[in-house]
Amino acid sequence: MTEQQTIDIARLPVMGEAAQQSYPTATLYVVATPIGNVTDITLRALHLLALADVVACEDTRKTGALLQRFGLSKQTIAAHMHNEREVADKIVERLRGGQRVALVSDAGTPAVSDPGARIVDAVREAGLNVVPLPGPSAAITALSASGLVNDRFHFVGFLPAKTKQREAALSALVRETSTLVLYEAPHRIVECVEGLLAVFEPTRQVVFARELSKLFEEVHRCPLSEALGWVKADQHRERGEFVVLVEGAVLATD
Repeated sequence: MTEQQTIDIARLPVMGEAAQQSYPTATLYVVATPIGNVTDITLRALHLLALADVVACEDTRKTGALLQRFGLSKQTIAAHMHNEREVADKIVERLRGGQRVALVSDAGTPAVSDPGARIVDAVREAGLNVVPLPGPSAAITALSASGLVNDRFHFVGFLPAKTKQREAALSALVRETSTLVLYEAPHRIVECVEGLLAVFEPTRQVVFARELSKLFEEVHRCPLSEALGWVKADQHRERGEFVVLVEGAVLATD
């Protein structure tokens, strides 16, 4: 196939398989969306989004743009951290009316350090159906490329923004033997590394996964002692969302 040739996705046999799946009505579908590269969306997610009566999302503009990339025009409703409880009741009403409701976040899997958990809880409390559509996750993507050999991980998510609270949260994790998975915003990455240095031994391996699946993706592994130097070596490294992985503790045995 030449670079000029394109594939008509709608005509691929696998799309027919996606259409043959069961998509019951009166169901909340928790749909993972790309964390950066738009082509990471799954065929099942595309088909469900085409079927959905409404899409509940963090930012209607971002989700609207994503839908337009795939030629979809759908009603969207805002479902973010400030209105999650209120919109949950409205979603329950829609489901009781027999609708299919897709729940998405701005990127990745909803309800994982993103809004969605309260909505899912409310739908389950109402005795209604919830179906997850698996797909992109920044945490799992970073772990898969880290090379940290551990069959367990501890998902921490975002650390507190204030220094004392952040260091207290990290201190509680010093003896955790699982790989630690942190999310961090670019404007706090330096403070995050300084917090790690204040609490953990400098020989711990740390992995920085930045801009995953995007054009300027970086996955860098180094001892914690070298981490601050690496971040500060390039001003671009203080941009883009981060997943930070910290090697688990190796406890002395008797």
